[in-house]
Amino acid sequence: MKISAQDEYGLRILIRIAEADEQNGLSIPQLGELEGMSDSYVGKLTRTLRLAGFIESTRGQKGGYVLAQPPENINVGEVLRALGGALFDEGFCNKHSAGFRICTNSVDCSVRSLWRVVQQSLDHVLGQISLKDLLASEAETNSALEQILSQIQPATA
Repeated sequence: MKISAQDEYGLRILIRIAEADEQNGLSIPQLGELEGMSDSYVGKLTRTLRLAGFIESTRGQKGGYVLAQPPENINVGEVLRALGGALFDEGFCNKHSAGFRICTNSVDCSVRSLWRVVQQSLDHVLGQISLKDLLASEAETNSALEQILSQIQPATA
């Protein structure tokens, strides 16, 4: 599995906006400079984030992007779904049937079960993380994430 550049940079842009001045926000050129991205790529990501309701644009000479809601109300799982979609959705088997009208494994598929459990686990973890959690230091964020992980993972001796 891979995290896409769109997922990574979209989340980083959202963090930059959350850290910025709430009045003016950050413009596309400012975001591009901070993250080393082209203005067109930043524009694509901010459009996705705006349409999903995570950011708003402010007009004027000092206009830019600001959060549409407080960082504690922005769920990282929802952000990643808006940026790149789910790792696995139930319609996958209908789209990828290896050239057949229906998947040859549509009745009894252990692989589908695997992807479903992986997606549910991912949704569970990401659903507990807010943008505010990612605004903390790396050590604090890591500690919070370890705590979430310990809830779904049995302790090893």
